[in-house]
Amino acid sequence: MGTVAQPGSLCHRVRVDQGVTPPVFSASAEIDGDHLRVVVVGEVDMATADTMLQTALREPAERITLDLRAVTFFDSAAIHALVRLAQQFPGTLTVLPSRQVDRVLAIAGLSDQSWLHSA
Repeated sequence: MGTVAQPGSLCHRVRVDQGVTPPVFSASAEIDGDHLRVVVVGEVDMATADTMLQTALREPAERITLDLRAVTFFDSAAIHALVRLAQQFPGTLTVLPSRQVDRVLAIAGLSDQSWLHSA
């Protein structure tokens, strides 16, 4: 884990590499004032969903953007983590899904949620 500070911005990066190149999963968080942006890449499943959640909860923030546009796999554990975030940040969570995440959330009946911002 590394920390990069820029004027007006504090960035914390968490990367979980499961020994495959490129990594199967990574999550990074950047906070700017009261807004936290979490970027998730790769597969979010029962082994990585909690890391995604904990990355989003690491820094106190009023608003959270969860960028899932580079997520290639999203299972029920990932859905559970996402719903927990939505409950913790009602009205202030924005989720940017990949096509795969969008499809999984539609199948789960969550495509009409106000926090979901599909392209």
